Amino acid sequence: MNGDNNKTYYFLGIGGIGMSALARYFKLRGNIVCGYDRTESPLTKELESEGISIHYVDNPELIPAHIDLVIYTPAIPADNKEFLFLQNSGIEMLKRSQVLGHLTKGKKCIAVAGTHGKTTTSAMIAHLLSKTDIGCSAFLGGISKNIGSNLMVNNNSEYVVVEADEYDRSFLQLHPFFSVITATDPDHLDIYGTHKNMVDAFQQYANQTRPEGAIFIKDGLSAHHEHEHDHEHEHDEHDHPLLHIGDEIKQYSYSARTLEADFYAINVRNYNGNIYFDLRTPGKVLYDIELKASSLYNVENAVAAAAVALTCGLDEYQLRAGLKSFAGIKRRFDVRLKTKDVVYIDDYAHHPKEIAATIESVKYLYPDKRIVGIFQPHLYSRTRDLADDFAKALEPLDEIVLLPIYPAREKPIPGVSSGLILRKIENMSKYLCSKEQVFDLIDALCPDVLLTMGAGDIDRLVPAIENHLKEE
Repeated sequence: MNGDNNKTYYFLGIGGIGMSALARYFKLRGNIVCGYDRTESPLTKELESEGISIHYVDNPELIPAHIDLVIYTPAIPADNKEFLFLQNSGIEMLKRSQVLGHLTKGKKCIAVAGTHGKTTTSAMIAHLLSKTDIGCSAFLGGISKNIGSNLMVNNNSEYVVVEADEYDRSFLQLHPFFSVITATDPDHLDIYGTHKNMVDAFQQYANQTRPEGAIFIKDGLSAHHEHEHDHEHEHDEHDHPLLHIGDEIKQYSYSARTLEADFYAINVRNYNGNIYFDLRTPGKVLYDIELKASSLYNVENAVAAAAVALTCGLDEYQLRAGLKSFAGIKRRFDVRLKTKDVVYIDDYAHHPKEIAATIESVKYLYPDKRIVGIFQPHLYSRTRDLADDFAKALEPLDEIVLLPIYPAREKPIPGVSSGLILRKIENMSKYLCSKEQVFDLIDALCPDVLLTMGAGDIDRLVPAIENHLKEE
């Protein structure tokens, strides 16, 4: 599958970030691309402006008469009328992950997996390689600010960078040359049932790394890299299952918090809103690496990206220039407004670990400011499973605002709402409101720093919040 055959591709759930990258790829190769999504969004509008036909009504009669391949997201509801119609049509249907697996065959695939950090890390790697003669293609899980897209195509490079999604075990379709694992915290337990089952899937993914390549893994996740004084058996102090990776696969560990990894950051500091750190590699120390207008947690992502890029053959100067010029990802610590009165940051954080890391970064950069956070929980099942962790992660905020749960693919679960998190938050400065009430609440709370977080449709509010703050 190379997309060069002037075919017609139909996408079910075309507005998803991973699906849209594939749609753009096949369109770029001269194919007819069309699709369905439940709701219009800024991304679907962009796809339409690029010549991709999209409809927003679940109606089989709107499906084109001739289709060569249907590509669908596993998040599409099982009772979707178009999905059921196409299942019985005899037309070939593939999941997004299967298509990505086909497209990466025969290439040196750099796949970044993890319950958080994978989008920024993969985008950093792609940016670093793209600024050199090594080059790469990339299918990203976010919109790179450097290129304004989630797709990069370089037909002359042997490398392709992809985000390896653990949802529905999608990443098991990949057999990477270089693998990265950023985190294996509990998530998607509606799919996996238990944390151990999820980690087992990560272990399978890790062991699909090609023996001639290597795996880069956050320090503390692999049994191979555990330090005897920290861990005695196969679980850490939080009963976190460890990954067991075959000895035939070269392993590198990385970290921004310990001094025992193969690649690690030291002397992290903040100057005028930019973050600097020294990078220790197995060969030498690279001093004064700069990340512009970045978050504290991006240091660890940068260490992982640097480890991969250096292994691919980048030199010190290419690495420095690449990291300094990385503009970030939309909705990843995205500074939307910065005036003398208020700073507004938007972030995709939707897991407790991500929320905690985002808040830590905001407090690090703005230690004396009053921080108001607005969070929209994503999925009933995730809220149910991680309510205690969400509450604890949000508590460091000065004021906490919760929006109703964004259900995505799920039906409501009795007794599960944003109120479940609200009741567990010990900080008494907490509120639950509708999206319509947000603007009045922002005015009442008068934040020095406003932070919006979530993976649902809270992104539709972001431009309006930004304009509202400008008008004050």
